[in-house]
Amino acid sequence: MPTTSKKNDLLEYKGHPLMRKDNIIYYGSMSDSHIIMMQILDSAETKDLPVAKRVSVQLQQTGANVRSKDRIVKKTEKNSLWSAMDIASIWLDRALGSR
Repeated sequence: MPTTSKKNDLLEYKGHPLMRKDNIIYYGSMSDSHIIMMQILDSAETKDLPVAKRVSVQLQQTGANVRSKDRIVKKTEKNSLWSAMDIASIWLDRALGSR
């Protein structure tokens, strides 16, 4: 019988994992030096589906020795989830030195 690992069940975007808890989306791995946190601040119904209208994006350090007030490296607010994901992927790649 084949086994499935938890890692294969994760949703990925441009090679980094995506995890969602309520209105907060985490992009990246906690084992890396940085991660993106996106919070959906406002949404509207479009054809009976909720669509994000305002999204807060934060590039954060994940180090255990970093004070909580120093974790946020960059932050912005976008008016769609698509725009938020676009800037999030750029910031995360630059922070991790991927590209």
